[in-house]
Amino acid sequence: MHVSNYPAMLPVSPGLLLLSFLFLADADSPPRFTRTPQNQTGVQGGVASFVCQAAGDPQPKIVWNKKGKKVTNQRFEVIEFDDGSGSVLRIQPLRTPRDEAIYECHASNSAGELTATTRLSVLREDQLPSGFPTIDMGPQLKVVERSRTATMLCAASGNPDPDITWFKDFLPVNTTDNHGRIKQLRSGNHGFYSSFFLLPLNPRFHFYL
Repeated sequence: MHVSNYPAMLPVSPGLLLLSFLFLADADSPPRFTRTPQNQTGVQGGVASFVCQAAGDPQPKIVWNKKGKKVTNQRFEVIEFDDGSGSVLRIQPLRTPRDEAIYECHASNSAGELTATTRLSVLREDQLPSGFPTIDMGPQLKVVERSRTATMLCAASGNPDPDITWFKDFLPVNTTDNHGRIKQLRSGNHGFYSSFFLLPLNPRFHFYL
């Protein structure tokens, strides 16, 4: 005869079950990236902006590293998102070969840590390959009456068509929060690519390509 020994099942009160559920619900969660920095190629004297955001409980802290060490340089600026979800690493002016490196976005909280890496390459003007993006028309400083709509235009060309990203105070524009709209237009004849940003306020804009 085969006899299996199973642990005795003890009665559990509903109150104890509820307490266990609440404990699990309140448990810390490790960081997870919601936006990771992308590899970039910049021009000497120009600017590079890397964006990194993470979620978790508690909210992860983000630190930027260069070659494994925390970035510390007057040309390196870290701008935090207002909601604490991440930050932007802005490098200006770019220097070659000094700034060419692997950069790390390190997110950590009490439940764990996570790292995303990205590469920055910097070219001199005489090294730019054919089709490298050029800005044909940049946004102009405007004075707009409050409650009116401000329209900014940025036009660029390149092969393949360049992507245009709008920044406000060095942070990526979130049209949901700012009640703005971005319209992208492309001309198929000459690879001319333009972006309109419309906002019913009068902030100071910094565009990045």
